[in-house]
Amino acid sequence: MSNKETSGGIGFCGLLAIVFITLKLIGVISWSWLWVLAPIWIPMAIAGVLLLLLGILTLIDK
Repeated sequence: MSNKETSGGIGFCGLLAIVFITLKLIGVISWSWLWVLAPIWIPMAIAGVLLLLLGILTLIDK
């Protein structure tokens, strides 16, 4: 038998996004869609900024 490990699941940010979307659709919160979807776009924005900084540091190091 093989001993394969699989990684899966939705993760904290994905679960938080689903909760926020559900609360928005049933009318519990009246936030803008920008903030309802923030758990999806904020981690991507942070990763983009980090990649940009890494690229700048790489150019400075040369």
